[in-house]
Amino acid sequence: MSRRRLASLVSAAFLLACAALPAAAQRAIGFDAYALPGSGTLAIPVRQDDVASGAFADLDAAADGALSRAVAAAGFKGRSGSKLDLPGIAGFDRVLLLGIGKDEVTPRVLEDFGGLVGQDAARSAAPRIEVLWRGDEANAASHIAFGAALGQYRFDKYRSRGGDGDDDESPRAGQGDLVIRTPAGAAAASGYESQWKPVAEAVAFSRDLVTEPGNVVWPEVFVERAREALAGLPNVSIEVLDVAQMERLGMGSILAVGQGSQRPPRMLVMRYDGGSAGEAPLAFVGKGITFDTGGISLKDGSGMWRMKYDMTGAAVVTGAIKALAGRRAPVNAVAVAALAENMPSGTASRPGDVVRTASGKTFEIMSTDAEGRMVLVDALWYVQDRHYPAVVIDIATLTGSIVGALGGDHAGLFSRDDGLADQLLAAGESSGELLWRMPLLDSYGSGLKSPIADIRNGGGRPGAGAGAYFLGEWVDKERPWAHLDIAGMAWIETGGKPTSPAGATAFGVRLFDRYVRENHE
Repeated sequence: MSRRRLASLVSAAFLLACAALPAAAQRAIGFDAYALPGSGTLAIPVRQDDVASGAFADLDAAADGALSRAVAAAGFKGRSGSKLDLPGIAGFDRVLLLGIGKDEVTPRVLEDFGGLVGQDAARSAAPRIEVLWRGDEANAASHIAFGAALGQYRFDKYRSRGGDGDDDESPRAGQGDLVIRTPAGAAAASGYESQWKPVAEAVAFSRDLVTEPGNVVWPEVFVERAREALAGLPNVSIEVLDVAQMERLGMGSILAVGQGSQRPPRMLVMRYDGGSAGEAPLAFVGKGITFDTGGISLKDGSGMWRMKYDMTGAAVVTGAIKALAGRRAPVNAVAVAALAENMPSGTASRPGDVVRTASGKTFEIMSTDAEGRMVLVDALWYVQDRHYPAVVIDIATLTGSIVGALGGDHAGLFSRDDGLADQLLAAGESSGELLWRMPLLDSYGSGLKSPIADIRNGGGRPGAGAGAYFLGEWVDKERPWAHLDIAGMAWIETGGKPTSPAGATAFGVRLFDRYVRENHE
């Protein structure tokens, strides 16, 4: 039996063993009219410098001032992101006070509040948690529920859990009901179910894909997961290019990345037609390196485990299509996931090799670890050649240099189009997936000149800018285009944020959804 056949059988057996395991337990989110329950577990927002207001004031009055005394004793001020846990108070099993700060209550504030509730709910063994919000903000319940769905995400697929504790080690943790009580009552369910739950489910799907190890998800498996996730959604079509098809199209770049692996590359094209017939689609193109060793330009081994999430861009664009189709967005969109595994072997591409891309343009490989831009250029060419998009946005965990520049607070935004850049920056602010615009200068090209090819795939500085410049060489100059470098945003090692627990973030799904909502609906 060949090594390739044996590896395929072992991998298939492992996948079958894990297929039935859920990624995580999730609480069912429901809606009800605003009212004080008589018992149980409650979560209540607290405004900074105005603690005794809203639901807090109602509950405090019913409890003869017990909450006010507890807050005063603890020095709790309601600062954004703060919390005060009060077990066994005023006849309740537990009252959780969550600070929301003193800024204007926006959808993002509501979502962050919901995210904190969701994170706590994922660790709690309480069978029912009730959230009280007395404010009359439009769609408040939907945004709180959306945040809670994002915040309660967890990936326990490969974890053996046991014990009888009351925290996240309990088999009951994260299971049960989460009820949002607002003046809108049960009627709030329809808005959440139609407009926000599909986005939350798309984020969870993308996070699952990113979190899976490289021995479980490789290009062919990614394609099958995408098919399953998009099955049954309206107006969605899928095209998959295999090696033979990519060879006929001259896609030497993505093939060069994948040629060192026993697991062949794939180009996954997903189209959603929810807009007017004939209207040019929005194009989202994602880097999908299911595992990145660096190839012959081998990475340092100490942090290589992280390279399972080098396919975040591909997971995000797949999730974006799932979100748009799930909520029936009135827009046409196409997403391309450029999928390959970058491995060192006797068949791997080498530094110094010259590659011809599908566009006809050639480049000299200076580093096989600059593979993300290599798979993307054939995808960028293909989506323009076949789908004639109105806008092209690519997203990738492309460079370490963007992490040095922006850390884990912002993704890098590169664009030749000021209007598109402004729209994406605004969508980042409203979604909470923040961007920072970086320079994209013609001078970056001077470091990429090759004596034997049209261009080199690296060698110039700054690294993030050079990567963006390289990609831009495959995008029509008159077409609005943006490149998002999310290398510092794809994974949170510890701590997390209200709507992004530690681990895979799926950064970009919410950003793209808000971009579409704010500019194309």
